[in-house]
Amino acid sequence: MSSQLIAYRIAIDYIRPSNFFAGKSWAGGFFLGGGAGLMKVGTIQFQHRAGQLDYNYQRLVEFVIEGAKESCELIVSPECGLTGYWHLRQLTEMQLFQLATDVVEGGFLERFGELARRHQIAIGVGYVELDKESGRLFNSYQVIGPKGILALHRKLHCFVNQHLCSGDSYTVFKLPNGKRCGILICYDNNLVENVRVTTLLGAEILLAPHQTGGCDSGSPFAMGKIDPGLWDNRVEAPGLIEAEFAGDKGRGWLMRWLPARAHDNGIFIVFSNGVGTDDDEVRTGNAMILDPYGRVINETGVAADKLVIGVLDFSLREKSTGARWIRARRPELYGELTRQRPDVESTRVIRFEHLD
Repeated sequence: MSSQLIAYRIAIDYIRPSNFFAGKSWAGGFFLGGGAGLMKVGTIQFQHRAGQLDYNYQRLVEFVIEGAKESCELIVSPECGLTGYWHLRQLTEMQLFQLATDVVEGGFLERFGELARRHQIAIGVGYVELDKESGRLFNSYQVIGPKGILALHRKLHCFVNQHLCSGDSYTVFKLPNGKRCGILICYDNNLVENVRVTTLLGAEILLAPHQTGGCDSGSPFAMGKIDPGLWDNRVEAPGLIEAEFAGDKGRGWLMRWLPARAHDNGIFIVFSNGVGTDDDEVRTGNAMILDPYGRVINETGVAADKLVIGVLDFSLREKSTGARWIRARRPELYGELTRQRPDVESTRVIRFEHLD
């Protein structure tokens, strides 16, 4: 393993909360006698199994319990972490209906609710949702707290399967501790307007569940596919796959734009992602937590399932660059942003046009 990669792994290694909080009193997510308030959160990267709800549920439970033991108030898991993701593009409408029905009939969301009550924690879960009233299918993300459902977000830019509909509204909600969160799923975060609107609606924290990195995106300098053999050989040669995760197919690509979403809006971002083979692609993990200046609070680059824990210091927000810039906005100039353009196309067309 190269010295550069060793240094990278050391730099992003897990920050032990027991060391970080040494000599300080901790209670309910805030330091006793502290300032504007601190909150501990966890974000998951893990390799789901396509359509295997029981397995995926159990892995997520293990991460929630780990986070609860470390006094986390919120755990964020990846996009479609419960159902699996990239294989969805190959499913028929009836198969999607069956998958969404299995989520309901298996009582998985209710079981997450019981887990949230038992550990007094909020849990974010991604899955395929069947809306009973309309009969439509969605790529959805639910946040469940100790007293029940806190939020349900439907991906605004859904493309993976033509039978999955896109949502039509933003999602901002309060956690039990009063902090306001927004949710944007994967591609939703690509459009700067979505993050700005979510911030203007009051979000202090953005939950950003993804399945990304290692994608055949169609852009010559955005990601690119990773050899699955490197993932299969990760135990014997971890440096090879982790170098890909750290490079332009993973972290290098993310760091071109994700920190700007946090910085320009003065918000925290909790980024969760898949890791490892996902059908014919390899997700790069890179789970991370960013502060309102776009700085990394904590992250991982390991080629393995991982829970990353970080502390959000809300005293950073008030004078952050993004928060100050937002106060200087001139909405009377922004009419062009809402004018319909002749070249607008569906996300699905744009995402897969290079494959035609």
